[in-house]
Amino acid sequence: MKARALSLTLPVMAPALLAVIWTALAHRIGNQVILPGIEQVGMIILDPTADLISMGSLAVNVLVSLVRVIMGYTLAALLAIPLGVVMGYYGTVFKFFNGFLNLFRPIPPLAWVPLVMAWFGISSLATISGVESGRLYIYLDNIKFSMLFIIFIGAFYPILTSTIHGVRNVNKTLIDSARVLGATEGQIFRKVLLPAAMPSIITGMRIGLGIAWMCLVSAEMLPGSLSGVGYMITHAFTLASTDIVIAGMISIGFVGAAMDSGFRWIEKNKFSWRRMDD
Repeated sequence: MKARALSLTLPVMAPALLAVIWTALAHRIGNQVILPGIEQVGMIILDPTADLISMGSLAVNVLVSLVRVIMGYTLAALLAIPLGVVMGYYGTVFKFFNGFLNLFRPIPPLAWVPLVMAWFGISSLATISGVESGRLYIYLDNIKFSMLFIIFIGAFYPILTSTIHGVRNVNKTLIDSARVLGATEGQIFRKVLLPAAMPSIITGMRIGLGIAWMCLVSAEMLPGSLSGVGYMITHAFTLASTDIVIAGMISIGFVGAAMDSGFRWIEKNKFSWRRMDD
């Protein structure tokens, strides 16, 4: 009983301690620009639909950011996973691509910003769709190609690296046994390689998602951005609205943690046979 009670209280002890320290520091500093009170930030989070200094609501800005992350992240996964599987399985393909891709791996996603702005400017999905007015235009114009590229680059390499690692570490006996039993290359990919490598791929997707969120905030600071939680944080900072800045940061943390929990649930329930420890 005591062990169960402890397991339930431990996860909330650190946030509770942070809240106590935050409240004490805010009271001692007495300056809302430096550190607003926890109640001010809490009011913004608990009323996410309220308009914030003409920037839209917290909920709308988080939703816009979430759409951008999902799109850029999905593009990265759709390219990185098949490429990683092929590179991990075929040594020739690995040698062909690995050196080239490693040239770009160390480059931070933010270092691409000047080049991306030269390539895409403020072009968006509205630019190529032909929509020039109306509510649909507003939605499409929020999806800038420059932002998607920065998010894409941030997520691409972790997913690619983990996929290659997972495929190259598949037990060769499984592959040889499948061949002996008459399996085709397609069947080996679908029924042997992918299931065996999937735990590593899921790990790479988790890491890539975290980096995608980090890149998002920077991407939303690019010219042409008029919405999103990153834009909201930057604009609120220029207006000395630190409570909105902190509320935006906490919102990013909550959404990112929720998405990460989804991956952890998949790992726990679908690939528990590969876990070495709890």
